[in-house]
Amino acid sequence: MTKTKKRWLAAGTIAVLGAAGLGGWSAFAHGGPGGPPQKDMTLDAAARHEVIVAIGDAMTRHYVFPEQVARLSSELHSREARGDFNGETSADHFADTLTQALQATLKDKHLEVRYFADPVAKDAGADERTPAEVEAERVEHARFNHGVARFERLQGNIGYLELRAFGRPADTAPRYAGVMALMKDTGAMIIDLRHCEGGDPDSVMLMASYLFDKPTHLNDIWMREGNVTEARWTDPKVLGPHYGQARPVVLVVGPDTFSACEDLAYGLKNAGRATLVGETTGGGAHPGQPRRLTDHFMMNVPGGRSINAVTHTDWEGTGVSPDVKIAQGKALERAQLIVLQRLVAAEKDPDWKRRVSLRVDELK
Repeated sequence: MTKTKKRWLAAGTIAVLGAAGLGGWSAFAHGGPGGPPQKDMTLDAAARHEVIVAIGDAMTRHYVFPEQVARLSSELHSREARGDFNGETSADHFADTLTQALQATLKDKHLEVRYFADPVAKDAGADERTPAEVEAERVEHARFNHGVARFERLQGNIGYLELRAFGRPADTAPRYAGVMALMKDTGAMIIDLRHCEGGDPDSVMLMASYLFDKPTHLNDIWMREGNVTEARWTDPKVLGPHYGQARPVVLVVGPDTFSACEDLAYGLKNAGRATLVGETTGGGAHPGQPRRLTDHFMMNVPGGRSINAVTHTDWEGTGVSPDVKIAQGKALERAQLIVLQRLVAAEKDPDWKRRVSLRVDELK
């Protein structure tokens, strides 16, 4: 399974896009990869050309870097003129081919094209979703607990939380509060983001808010549409008990850590609040919005960018580099070792210090 297909599968469970792109993306979350199998469609040259022209139009109107669109359009039309797409009679395969071309040309992993067997509504991708779309999304997200995959207490009194996505804040808020209640008496926290592929940035900020003692400016999001910049700060008002800044937090990351999940990693790393362990993340920082192309094609068009409060840039194309580089399969054990060594160094109870030191020796 290709990386693109894997991310569409994630979109079928919980939307994988960051920032403003999550709203409206529910149209992508049903009826494709990750949903029931679709009936393919045979394309002719005219149908392919229609999609290519529509991509150029959507990118010109909405893409975060409009100065790059001419190069992309030239590449697609040149390939069309050379006959590179002549063999693309499968609509589903053509969408994959276009996605690969878009990403190869502009190096933006949020650029994706998707085919739909059922006709796409004229207003698909609009910010305003119908009640039916909202409910369908809620039901689908609930099947995966809105991204909260697992919590447990590891040896040495470490709280462990695995996140697979960031669901809608209304649904994640009570779940995060419950997790933090269980975390309340732990000595440190490990958040596993190795298989976390995106979601709602407001839930990212909600999770981060538990980890600071006071409001902290993590990043801004600039959107081309309206030329607006939203400053994003942690919020001291959360539903559950604050974890605070005194205890160690380690994030476990890898190549599948993407989009909104990278947002958490990048923000906490550069704020000095968390240590990252694992492999470099996927490198998708541009928030996007789904746009209708034709009756059977849509695409995600990134229309904004994240601006970190410390670095004044983002992780687009480069990913987030871990502080401790290690194969992701070994990263969780290394994270435990790092945390426990810190706890042992600060522990004043000699008996507990001895017991935790035994676990440190096991992990070495």
